[in-house]
Amino acid sequence: MYIKFFFTVLYLIFLSGCAAKKLYSNGIVEEAPIQEILPTHEALMNIAPAKSMPVVAVYSFGDKTGQRKQLDNVAAFSTAVTQGAETLLIDALKTAGNGTWFRVVERVGVDHLTRERQIVRSTREAYQAKPDELKPLLYAGIILEGGVIGYDTNIESGGAGARYLGLGASGQYRKDIVTISLRAVSTQTGEILMNVQTSKTIISASNGFDVFKFIDLDTKLVEIENGMSENESITRSVRSCIEAAVLALIKQGDTRGYWEMTESTKEK
Repeated sequence: MYIKFFFTVLYLIFLSGCAAKKLYSNGIVEEAPIQEILPTHEALMNIAPAKSMPVVAVYSFGDKTGQRKQLDNVAAFSTAVTQGAETLLIDALKTAGNGTWFRVVERVGVDHLTRERQIVRSTREAYQAKPDELKPLLYAGIILEGGVIGYDTNIESGGAGARYLGLGASGQYRKDIVTISLRAVSTQTGEILMNVQTSKTIISASNGFDVFKFIDLDTKLVEIENGMSENESITRSVRSCIEAAVLALIKQGDTRGYWEMTESTKEK
């Protein structure tokens, strides 16, 4: 009986070692970077082209939650959600219809753009008798505003466990929710034309196996623990929320007549 028990424990330790070895080799992460395609990304990519591409601008799309990461019930200095949500929004806008839906103008780094145009203009004036004029900047008819407005933790949590004769197993889970808001504002009148909100759950789960047993006439103690936890990426969840919001905004704009979707898209 003890021999079987001993080899079972060794097998569990071996599995844990193999899992770690897949990720690290001589201190170097072996997993290659990938371009992850989420279901919401595919939905945006598969939209048919717009009949007329609207020009939109994104100035900011920030974290309005004020949430901090929780470490053993202590708030850390790191924020709970990404501070680069405007980058995710711009990526979603350019993903829609494989780049055939929105004409996005640069406004997040507009200071850099303006400075570079000044360098180009001064260089041309210095080295050319008749310098070519720079084309005027494209202005947007719609400004997209909003941000991450909610990150609620421990919406639902639970777990289960059992122990018999020194052998035990347990599992736990937790559910959080992230919410974003996206609105379209007319640059002509300042009127809010459209507004959508999307939410996504974030699941965290863990399971473990432990042994606490006396052997050899109850004079020797064996104590072993093994487990694993998995947390859904908050950044990917925010990205998925933003992509879903852009998709909803496209459909809402078509319903209210601010732009027009092709017939092939409407039939889906």
